[in-house]
Amino acid sequence: MNNVSLIGNLCPDGEVRYASGENATAIYRNTIAVQRRFKDKQTGNYESDFISIQAFGNTAEFLDKYFKKGSKVAIVGHIQTGSYVNKDGAKVYTTDVVVDNAEFCTSKNENQSDAAPAPTQNVEDFINKGLEDNLPF
Repeated sequence: MNNVSLIGNLCPDGEVRYASGENATAIYRNTIAVQRRFKDKQTGNYESDFISIQAFGNTAEFLDKYFKKGSKVAIVGHIQTGSYVNKDGAKVYTTDVVVDNAEFCTSKNENQSDAAPAPTQNVEDFINKGLEDNLPF
């Protein structure tokens, strides 16, 4: 079973691109900082892990619209690994969390200065809009 649940803060503002082709799907990339449970014994500070995330389609558009740098977000997804050859000819291996679901972790008032306003529509409706059009059956 490949399930990942994370709660953390988005690092930069996310980046959305659209795949080329007949069905131009939104692709969102960002990094989430997830605080570790225990303090470092030497410094007395919490450390964080910085985890690359990706989202596709309506989930990508939802993250881009409502979450900005510093927003606290809960995500559920799965780990995906891959590789590519960089411009120097070296093979680079990647590990990302593909976001299947994202939720707000703070109230509208707490995020108001840093992030876009909270949605007024049902989040599930936004994510599932047009889902029937994309089903193969």
